[in-house]
Amino acid sequence: MTEQLLQLLPFAVILLGFYVLASQRLRACVEAVALQGALISCYPLLLHGFEGQALMLSGGALLLKGIVIPLMLLRAMRKLQIEREIESLIGFIPTLVVGVVVAAGAFLFADTLPLALEHHHSLVVPTALATMGCGFLLIITRRKALTQVLGYLVLENGIYIFGALISKVLPAMVEAGVLLDLLVAVFIMGIVLHQIKREFSTLDTQPLTELKE
Repeated sequence: MTEQLLQLLPFAVILLGFYVLASQRLRACVEAVALQGALISCYPLLLHGFEGQALMLSGGALLLKGIVIPLMLLRAMRKLQIEREIESLIGFIPTLVVGVVVAAGAFLFADTLPLALEHHHSLVVPTALATMGCGFLLIITRRKALTQVLGYLVLENGIYIFGALISKVLPAMVEAGVLLDLLVAVFIMGIVLHQIKREFSTLDTQPLTELKE
């Protein structure tokens, strides 16, 4: 059962990345990235079993990637009143085509890597590379800051998959990935504050005390 899930999960993760590349609706993109984060949180359990460290890594990833950060993004969308990504540097369909090419290249490149025997025919490494490629494409082809944050999240999802693979050897690498998620939260707060300052020319809340009916 575990082997079957390890074979099916990568395709779901990559397809969600393709969906984000092709979609103009920010809410749908946020939901797709949240689902992708929830799916990749299963990797530590599938790779290392239901042990203490794997449970902590999976639980933390599910909480941050699948719930907390997507909710923060949706809240930022409501505050900024943004629903669609109107502009893309090379268009949505061409971006998707490039994403497919990058994913195919990731699978070909993974075959050339000197992996351990148990991972040589695994889809974990090419999935990580393809996911990172999708995230990088989002960052460089989108104009809106919120969509670029989504690209950063997808990129970090790919890094997390790598980390889950080597979590027993280098646990500090996976723990450092939590800091990347926290950095995303700082990005979102910065975007919202920048928009408020642009609209009202100040972030000072003192004038609010002078409001009268």
